[in-house]
Amino acid sequence: MLTGRGETDDRAADHPDPATRYVRPTERMDAWFNTAVRWLTEHGVSLMGSRVLTVRGRRSGLPRSTPVNLMPLEDERFLVAPRGNTEWVRNARVAGEAQLRVGRRVEQVRLVEVPVEERPAVIRVYLERWGWEVGRFVEGLSKDSTDAELAAAAPGFPVFRVTPAA
Repeated sequence: MLTGRGETDDRAADHPDPATRYVRPTERMDAWFNTAVRWLTEHGVSLMGSRVLTVRGRRSGLPRSTPVNLMPLEDERFLVAPRGNTEWVRNARVAGEAQLRVGRRVEQVRLVEVPVEERPAVIRVYLERWGWEVGRFVEGLSKDSTDAELAAAAPGFPVFRVTPAA
């Protein structure tokens, strides 16, 4: 699998199964961008729906935070992991709940993973909104990809439905 710099991501290559896909950030710009988006979002400036997701670590039990793009679609909200099975995805699968924050507003939410067969439509809308930002992580997919291409890629793109916590 290619990384953002055209190099092979050995970790991704070790997992030919799309369900284990993970695209490691490889450039300092990725870290800088995430840090800047997180800081702005924590201070009340949401960039195109950005939130800071805080989920309990599956091993440590400590809160782990990362910026995410919260995507409204029809009457629902979703989180898509364009880099695949990241740490936040693995933690969310175990915890099932999290916090979404923008500024001082903190929302307790449940995260329910969307079945693979329902993901392509969500991924298409996600790519329409954020393809410019995540294009180097999605291996040639775009908003113009065919339904078959999105369906083939869907196992490697975790999607979570976001609902208010009980």
